[in-house]
Amino acid sequence: MFTVGMISTNCYLVGCMETKEALVIDPGFDTKAEAQEILAEAKKHGLEIKYIVNTHGHPDHTSGNKILKKLTGAQILIHEYDAPKLADTSGNLLAFFGLRSTSPPADKILHEGDIIQIGTIKLKVIHTPGHSKGGISLLGDDFVFTGDTLFAGSIGRYDFPDASYKELMRSIRDKLATLPDHVKVYSGHGPPTTIGEEKRSNPFLQNFG
Repeated sequence: MFTVGMISTNCYLVGCMETKEALVIDPGFDTKAEAQEILAEAKKHGLEIKYIVNTHGHPDHTSGNKILKKLTGAQILIHEYDAPKLADTSGNLLAFFGLRSTSPPADKILHEGDIIQIGTIKLKVIHTPGHSKGGISLLGDDFVFTGDTLFAGSIGRYDFPDASYKELMRSIRDKLATLPDHVKVYSGHGPPTTIGEEKRSNPFLQNFG
């Protein structure tokens, strides 16, 4: 996990140590120095970055797409509903986040239930809208990357143009809170947690029963 950009976005490097294939989740930076830090870590483990996966289209999660794609040739993956945000400076709140870089278009569009595979690692795409219409979570064997849907002790913002508190809570209740308690949660901002811990202590999850 790397903390990048002006508002401390969590960017993840995920790699298979058997095949040396890797992907990067949410490169929310627009400086080459931050990109080089991630590439140095990949090189240290002999990893080749095949994919850049965006959990949603806000620029604090996508602004490094262009730099990283240029340096690695990796394909950009994002949900179909947020794909238009990548190059739309009016809709993606670029200035709001204090970032400059727009993203190239997606190389592959993601849908509910898709599997992203790097070597022996499989990540299942779970559509979790609410913070953003095309927000996704990525479920592995005993871990989940939740983007800006679920945080340790909180939830994602729901005051953006295509956000919805009702939709966000439905995503958390029906698709995340139903996961086993031991599943580790790696979110878009803040520290890691678990599904069980959030069900016990997150104030937004206390009325799920």
